[in-house]
Amino acid sequence: MVTLKPLLYFASVSTLIVSTSFFSCKTQNVATPEQFYYKLVTVNDQQSGGFYANNTNLLPKIEISFSAPLNTTSAPAAISLVERQSSAKIPLNYTFFKADSAVRLVPQQPLKSITQYSILVGPELQSRKTTLLNTNINFGLTTALDTADKFPRISDDELLTLVQKQTFRYFWEFGHPVSGLARERNTSGDVCTSGGTGFGIMAMVVAVERGFITRQQAVERLAKMTDFLKNKTKTHHGVFPHWLNGTTGATVPFSTYDNGGDLVETAYLIQGLMTARQYFDKKTTEETALRQTINDICNAVEWDWHTKNGEKVLYWHWSPNYEWRMNHQIHGWNECLITYFLAAGSPTHSINKDVYTNGWAENGKMKNGKQFYGVTLPLGFDLGGPLFFSHYSFLGLNPKGLKDQYADYWQQNLAHTQINYKYCLANPKNYSGYSADCWGLTASDTNTGYAAHSPTEDLGVISPTAAISAMPYTPQESMRALRFFYYKLGDKIWKDYGFVDGFNLTNLWWANSFLAIDQGPIICMIENHRTGLLWKLFMSCPEVQTSKTKLGFE
Repeated sequence: MVTLKPLLYFASVSTLIVSTSFFSCKTQNVATPEQFYYKLVTVNDQQSGGFYANNTNLLPKIEISFSAPLNTTSAPAAISLVERQSSAKIPLNYTFFKADSAVRLVPQQPLKSITQYSILVGPELQSRKTTLLNTNINFGLTTALDTADKFPRISDDELLTLVQKQTFRYFWEFGHPVSGLARERNTSGDVCTSGGTGFGIMAMVVAVERGFITRQQAVERLAKMTDFLKNKTKTHHGVFPHWLNGTTGATVPFSTYDNGGDLVETAYLIQGLMTARQYFDKKTTEETALRQTINDICNAVEWDWHTKNGEKVLYWHWSPNYEWRMNHQIHGWNECLITYFLAAGSPTHSINKDVYTNGWAENGKMKNGKQFYGVTLPLGFDLGGPLFFSHYSFLGLNPKGLKDQYADYWQQNLAHTQINYKYCLANPKNYSGYSADCWGLTASDTNTGYAAHSPTEDLGVISPTAAISAMPYTPQESMRALRFFYYKLGDKIWKDYGFVDGFNLTNLWWANSFLAIDQGPIICMIENHRTGLLWKLFMSCPEVQTSKTKLGFE
């Protein structure tokens, strides 16, 4: 057995040599097939990592090199530039060089700014020898921001008025035709929002003061709205649901177990109604009746019911079917301070201070005191949370000089806003567009739904309401962002009802939505920055003065 192995090996190798020699003789005159493949794509003489070029100019020079000379007549049909969203094919000029083994593509007209395009090369592209390309090519590019102004320049004061007026159209022109209430969003149909309606009522006060509508128009609309709220809307111990049908007044479930009273959304509604009551103070029959209806609505809210049989905390939800099953206690720090403030000051169903102390403040657990980006945050989550925390309760509640044993609330809201701003400047996730011109993280729509954007939940989405509604706290930074949103991005995000809900400059997504709870604070907080009107009105309410004293606020 051992002596046979070398002989067998030799025989095998000999056979292989003979076979190989014979095959070589048979094929030495056969031509090698042409290899036709893509070699390189450059945009403006720059080779991009991966198959993408970002921030290109509006007339980019695109060059594609191949392994062999092209059949130039096949190129226009096989090589194209397409706008991704619309699939529109862009007319190109084709120039061939390097002995026709490369092609230069230049759009015949400037491309759209901040828009995504695809450079497509199909396998039908032929070489000069009619060999087909061995693969598809799909190379993406995104054009840069066109820094030209999209609208004529006006003064900052005129721009603020324009933004308030345009945004107000959401509540005035798009208000529900039967009830006049604010619809949840521009695609909501009959679904109205109680909290967003409160914001819209405050916006109506601003609209009268600014001359967008007449006082009489506002009184008539408010009479319709308050009559609907008092006499047609289904409430739950005087508490309004988050959503309701604007035609019938029936509760629209926000979720399975949230089909009853929503105390926080009710607080936003009452904040708006009380502000309107203070503004429409004439002794006319219409305004007197309006004030009485508002008082009836406000006094019917059973704030104390939401302590769940006397617990030292307020509960957010109660359902006639599921009672307290949501089991959501309202603890600070977040957007809900106004809820405790109104509950404490109610002349009919008030809570005691210990509900505020043990429930909202948790005996001081809501304190923070740490520094973020060099700013000390008195209360709440690390890095502050979404900016609506410093907006919703403070459309009426004036944080200037408002203090208790836990915080100075002006300093709280200022620190919260500054941290949000500085986070966007630092841009730790390296999203496109974040800058001193383009900042602001708060809850809004995204390309995949809805999210509470913040430094700890940063998805690359800038929400215009965030920076604009922060105007009282960061007037220079907010005004700079407003100018950028309007002048530089206005062709993308400025629409019939003001600024859209959000946008993402990394994946070039632009919302087509408007939400009542985001549009309202824009109007109201701009006005508080300009004149303090809503702060003055709301803080003049006797219920508010009662609450300040009871809760120990300066």
